[in-house]
Amino acid sequence: MQQCDIAIIGGGMVGALAAALLAPSGLAIRVLESRQPREFSPAQPHDLRISSVSAASVRLLQQAGAWEAIAHMRAWPYQRLEACEWPGFATRFSAAELGCEYLGYMLENRVIQLGLWQALAQWHNVTLDCPQTLDTLEQTSEGALLTLGDGSRVQARLVLACDGAESRVRQLAGIGVTAWDYAQQCMLISVQGEQLEQDITWQQFCASGPRALLPLGHGKASLVWYDGKARIEQLAALSNQALEAEIGTHFPARLGPVRVLDKGHFALRRRHANHYVKGAVVLLGDAAHTINPLAGQGVNLGFKDVAVLSELVHQAVERGEDIATTTLLRRFECRRRPDNLLMQGAMDVFYLAFSNELAPLRLLRNLGLRAAEHSGPLKKQVMKYAMGL
Repeated sequence: MQQCDIAIIGGGMVGALAAALLAPSGLAIRVLESRQPREFSPAQPHDLRISSVSAASVRLLQQAGAWEAIAHMRAWPYQRLEACEWPGFATRFSAAELGCEYLGYMLENRVIQLGLWQALAQWHNVTLDCPQTLDTLEQTSEGALLTLGDGSRVQARLVLACDGAESRVRQLAGIGVTAWDYAQQCMLISVQGEQLEQDITWQQFCASGPRALLPLGHGKASLVWYDGKARIEQLAALSNQALEAEIGTHFPARLGPVRVLDKGHFALRRRHANHYVKGAVVLLGDAAHTINPLAGQGVNLGFKDVAVLSELVHQAVERGEDIATTTLLRRFECRRRPDNLLMQGAMDVFYLAFSNELAPLRLLRNLGLRAAEHSGPLKKQVMKYAMGL
């Protein structure tokens, strides 16, 4: 039977960052990932899965030693952000207001993962086991005993569940979730166009759901279209040419004509684990919480989880303490749960407020957007919080 200090189930963005930030502790770390990410080539079109990565998350990627590789592949900064419904009632943020070079970066999820995997290759105490799956998990007095897909067994002092919203580790550990589906679905559309704005990400609220632009640079962008399930499925069934016509009709005129390169859609579901910790198992990222993607905060919340756990584990190692004590793991949950609940709640308020077509509420929310635009220091504080500053 093999042994390690920390077993990380899931080598995606959150799991790979956890391994990279924990590696300097000298602990024996094993990362299990079921699928090898496709190698990157500059000639490849952009992936559909794009994350808006905050300034704080960029710093974590730098700390992990992955940022240089990520930036060398494909990364696009944006300096401005705008949200509106009615013309003249917009809230705008800019990096210049905060004295920053950028508000965040648009990054493909696969590029983040590949950059982190390159960083992991330098650590002799990190084993990346791919392709590999988890069959069973048994909690023991020494941590957890894992049975892997190839029949081998691993004894780990601590198990980090970074295996996404449908987390098998969470299920095996017997941790329940509170969850519900939103009435809207989300469609992602990769486009190319000569008039695409490249330094701003904007979102316009509409009766059936928001429309958003995520700039990717060099005349490329990702469009995000929220709408009811039937409408999104209807759009997904269209040819690219027919979808281009629908975009021209339903997106703001500022977008300009675009050519559709790729498209995909998914349901929106809110989840929150009833506990982040059970025995030797700790939930991180989407395994612990999923959020409405309105503000693009999903991956950033997961990275914050990783940062806090990494800090606590490093402190324990420096003091010669056990890395999996109940006190340490509860401290992690107490620090992260309120922040995640706050962001989930804020996104739910936005979703409910902007999906209601009562005339008085429409007036109130637009007045709210205009008031936010002129709120001075409060506006800056909100943006700093979103950026993790």
